Amino acid sequence: MTDRLYYDNSELQEFESVVLEVVPPATGQKRPGVILRETAFYPTSGGQVHDTGWLMVDPHDSLQVVEVAERDDGRVVHYLEASADWLVTGAAVHGRIDPERRRDHMQQHSGQHVLSAAFVELYEMPTVSFHMGEDYCSIDLATPALSAEQISAAEMRANQIVLENRAVRVRYVSREEAEKLGLRKLPPAERDELRLIEIADFDRSACGGTHVSATGQIGCILLRKTEKVRQGTRVEFVCGNRGVRTARRDYNALSEAAALFSAQLGDVPGQIRKSFDDFRQLRKQRDEALDQLAEAMAGAALTQQPEAGGRKVIVRAFSDRDISFVKLFAQKVTRAGVPAIALVASAAEPPGLVFAQSAGSAADMGALLKQVLSAVGGRGGGSRDFAQGGVPPGSDVEQLLRQAAGTIGA
Repeated sequence: MTDRLYYDNSELQEFESVVLEVVPPATGQKRPGVILRETAFYPTSGGQVHDTGWLMVDPHDSLQVVEVAERDDGRVVHYLEASADWLVTGAAVHGRIDPERRRDHMQQHSGQHVLSAAFVELYEMPTVSFHMGEDYCSIDLATPALSAEQISAAEMRANQIVLENRAVRVRYVSREEAEKLGLRKLPPAERDELRLIEIADFDRSACGGTHVSATGQIGCILLRKTEKVRQGTRVEFVCGNRGVRTARRDYNALSEAAALFSAQLGDVPGQIRKSFDDFRQLRKQRDEALDQLAEAMAGAALTQQPEAGGRKVIVRAFSDRDISFVKLFAQKVTRAGVPAIALVASAAEPPGLVFAQSAGSAADMGALLKQVLSAVGGRGGGSRDFAQGGVPPGSDVEQLLRQAAGTIGA
C-alpha cells in the first residue's frame, strides 16, 4: 500500500520517493505508470479529481504526471506522459505536484464540506454525493426542491464560516469512537480507522481528500444553479479562485448585454423580458399573416384549377417557402369545402413534400408518398389523407410532384 503523504499534510508540494513498480501501458495506450513507496499526489476518489505534476531525477530530466489513480489493493498509480531510461524499479525520484491545481482542489473540497454542513444546519438537508469537475463542483442534496431564499441563506451561512477563518484539522479515530462523535455522514464499515476533517465548532466528516488548514483559505463560496436529479436536488457551486473567475466572467457577460440594450446592469433582466414579449408578439403577427397568405393562395389556386373527375388537384412547388408553410397551404386547399388533392413541395433547404386530400377521398396519400420517396431515398410517411416527407438536398421536387400527379391520373 502506498504511503499517502497528503493525509497528514495537504500543503506538501514536493517529496522524495522510490519507484516500487513500473506499470506498462495498457493495450492501445502509450502512457506508462509507476507505483511509488510514498506519494503526495492525490488519486481520483471520493468525488475529488486527481493531482498532476512531475517526477524527476534532477531538474533537467523530468516526466509529467498526467493522471493518478487508486488500485483496489490501495496502491497509487502515477500515469506519465512518456517513459524514460531512468524509470526503473528501485529508482530514487523527486515528486512535485502542480501547486495551483492542488490549491484549487483544496478550496473546492473544503468549500463543499462547509456548504454541505450549512444545508444540514439550516434545513436538515444531507448531501448524498459530491462531484468536482474542472470548471465547477456540485453536491446532490436529499430534498425534492430548493427555494431561492434557501439557496441564498445557505450561501450566506457558508461564507460566514469562511470569513470567520475557523481552523480545519485532521485527526484519526477508531470507527467505534467515530460513531460517538456525531459525524455529518458516517462512511460504510470498511476500515477500522477513519480520517476525520474537522471544522472548528461547525462540521466533522470522514474524508480522505485534501483540505485547507483554515476556512479563510477557501476564499469564497458561490452557488451557481440548481436542478432536479433522481436522488434530489443538485447544487452547482465554485469556491476560491474559481469563484473570482466565474464572477468576472458573469460580470463581463452582463456588461456586454447591458451595452447591447443601452441599459444599466440591473435593468438587463427587464430588458430581456421586454424583448421576449416583443418577439412573441411579432411571431404571433407573423403566424397570423402566413395563415392569411396561405388561405389566400389556396383560394386562388382552387379558383384557377378546373375540376377533373369530381375533384381539383393542386400541384405546386414553392422555392421560397419552408415545409411548414407548404403544410399550411396543403391544409387550406383540402379544407376549403370542395374535394381536392394537394401535391405540394418546398424546394428550400431542407426540401420536402406534402401530399394531402380532402377527407373521404379515394386516394391514399401515405402510399403515394412512400412510392415517390422510394425513388430518391427520401424518408417520411403519413395517413390516407395526409403525408409528409423529406428528400435529399438537390432533388428535383417539381419532377417528383409530376410523378405523383401522373400516378393518380391528374
